[in-house]
Amino acid sequence: MHYKAIMGIIENTTTHDKLVPEVERYIISTIKERIRAMTNTLPFENLPHPLIVEIAYNTVFWLNCFPHKSGIHTTLSLHTIVTGSTFDFNKYCKLPFRAYVQMHEQHNSQLQRTAGVIALKPMGRQGSYYFLSLHTGKRVVRNN
Repeated sequence: MHYKAIMGIIENTTTHDKLVPEVERYIISTIKERIRAMTNTLPFENLPHPLIVEIAYNTVFWLNCFPHKSGIHTTLSLHTIVTGSTFDFNKYCKLPFRAYVQMHEQHNSQLQRTAGVIALKPMGRQGSYYFLSLHTGKRVVRNN
């Protein structure tokens, strides 16, 4: 007898052009709808591609921070299971997504000492955040 049958695992494989309905429904109904909702709260007509990518990362990050009622564990989130760290409100919720911040620049010249950035999402356990630089259009990391 195959080990999957012994463990009660039912494999559902598809071809490259077919989708697993449960997974596709979750992606469409949850992730895509949250991305649409987040982009509609932004005050911009056109969104740069890096910002759209970061909105998707942010959406998945926050979905993984909390346990799902029909998920693999009733009290542990996917974030906790994968990283081993628990959700810390004081570290992860200092800045909301899309908050405008002046970030300190390290240099010894007469150039500006701060640069405008948009807060994207928390980075990790130390309280660092990902920001989108309005000057370069690239993602930067800074400690809070």
